[in-house]
Amino acid sequence: MDKPLEHVDQPTSELRIEDPAHLPPLSRDVSFWGMTVTQFFGAFNDNVFKQLLLLMGVNQVVNGEGQDLQGIAMIIFSLPFLLLAGPAGYLADKYSKTTVIVLSKVAEIIAMLLGVIGFWYFGMFGFAGLFVVLFLMGAQSTFFGPAKYGILPETLHEPDLPKANGIFLMTTFLAIIFGTVAAGVLRDQLGGASTVATEAAGDVVGAIRDSSNSNLWVGSAICVVIAVVGTLTSLLVRKTKPAKPHAQLTIGACTVPPSAIRLFRAQPAMLKALLASCVFWLCAGVVQQSVNSLGVVQLELSDTQTSIMNGLIGVGIALGCMIAGLMSKNRIDFRIVQIGAWGISGSLALLALPGPFHGHLLGFWGSLPVLIVLGACTGMFSVPIQVYLQAKAPLSQKGEVIAEMSRANWVAILLSGVLYGLFDKILINFDWPRCYLFAFTVLIMLPVAIFYHPPSEDLE
Repeated sequence: MDKPLEHVDQPTSELRIEDPAHLPPLSRDVSFWGMTVTQFFGAFNDNVFKQLLLLMGVNQVVNGEGQDLQGIAMIIFSLPFLLLAGPAGYLADKYSKTTVIVLSKVAEIIAMLLGVIGFWYFGMFGFAGLFVVLFLMGAQSTFFGPAKYGILPETLHEPDLPKANGIFLMTTFLAIIFGTVAAGVLRDQLGGASTVATEAAGDVVGAIRDSSNSNLWVGSAICVVIAVVGTLTSLLVRKTKPAKPHAQLTIGACTVPPSAIRLFRAQPAMLKALLASCVFWLCAGVVQQSVNSLGVVQLELSDTQTSIMNGLIGVGIALGCMIAGLMSKNRIDFRIVQIGAWGISGSLALLALPGPFHGHLLGFWGSLPVLIVLGACTGMFSVPIQVYLQAKAPLSQKGEVIAEMSRANWVAILLSGVLYGLFDKILINFDWPRCYLFAFTVLIMLPVAIFYHPPSEDLE
């Protein structure tokens, strides 16, 4: 029988690079800002490549070339997080998180180079080659995640965590905005989604889309350059000591470690926070695919316009993260989570309503402010939960807990690909408009809004 990971109890001071009292203020902390820029570029590259494949997948339907491949792409991107989250947490605890971060960025350069090859030879390998690259990108992000988030509580004052997480998540979602919109522009400008309007009875009734995607190697080459810059900024991150240098990697580390199970059983509030986070990311995964489907298939928008819709969710998330950080005031305020949960549910309900604009009540322009509000509520929902899980985990298990949070969230995102495929089949069978995808998502989010009411807590 495999042994669980060994846990080496160490004094808090041994797990930090220096006495917290001697850390610089957050605004002048070069290490924190270096880490922030590093994860910004990583999130940008992830979202450029993933959104390119999602747009290519949904355009299969418009082109009459096959089924919507968005769900498959989402499953492939999520699978490494499910398979490798345990080993990723182990590495983040056994070795310096700074070292893991730098090596992960080097791996990103390699993945982006393979992306160039995948697009260049798209005519030969098709989606299969790009899906391999997407899987490798997911694997790189899996190892980057626990070290990226685990290094914050090791190198910052605990009262700075809400503000730091707000900044961290805000810049992450700014990267999502730019990456998502850039993907749509690249598809439209590099010949991957050119449209030729066809007329019938004087009205534009459709578009014929060029399915050639080989020119998108140019966009992937830009991502290589960005990955190199992100690797250089990772060298600014303050060196940390291993949290558990004597930990042993076992087969059991590839499953949920018994120590993590014991921790969540002993602290039901942490388990509930983890489950709420999972439901949120399940909805988030469905929403991204639903917005692409609404824009491309129902509203007949260009890929740039469709990506702007998804990008505006990121605008709202950045604002929501900032608001949550400011409202927290050195405490974990779960009232903010409640506001976010009901705001998400209400926004999704509005997006689900049919109407006069290609069968949608809001249409393109009406959807934009609702998507911003949806994003803002998303940020307000996610920041307090993430801070809670970071702050309440024992210091020697922070990497492990964050890895399990990452694994659980990505199980939810993987399931979002499955659910999206199921919802898509239901809409096709009943000949319902694509906006009804948001109605299904409301039904998933509502139980969290109704039943999740934990008490707020002060940070020490």
